[in-house]
Amino acid sequence: MKLTAEEIALAAARAASDKRGSGIVVLDLRQISVITDYFVIVDAGTEVQVRAIAEGIQEALVERGVTTLRREGWEDARWVLLDYGDAVVHVFRTEEREYYDLERLWGDAPRLVLDEEETGLVLEERRDGRP
Repeated sequence: MKLTAEEIALAAARAASDKRGSGIVVLDLRQISVITDYFVIVDAGTEVQVRAIAEGIQEALVERGVTTLRREGWEDARWVLLDYGDAVVHVFRTEEREYYDLERLWGDAPRLVLDEEETGLVLEERRDGRP
């Protein structure tokens, strides 16, 4: 069975959490963009961690029958983009995430924030600033 865009985004967010990604946010762009339905945004402190998170996301989605359409930024690993069509994953080094601030650029988008306090998998809808 083919996964929906939301299922792909949530699976990517959980995989990022499993690889200890930070500040995981899913932006619901369906009402404000024709580019894609969801952005998953996550950051890490080093290039090695960025690659590990991106690789973990790709592996988790391949296990669910989803292949990456395009991957950008792998060599520098400061901002790796994984394109799944209706869901796009951005894995940043922390400094790049702060600089590009996609959450501000897409500030009108409803947010789903991974709540790592309780189970690590609970998502809460938010519209106020970053976690």
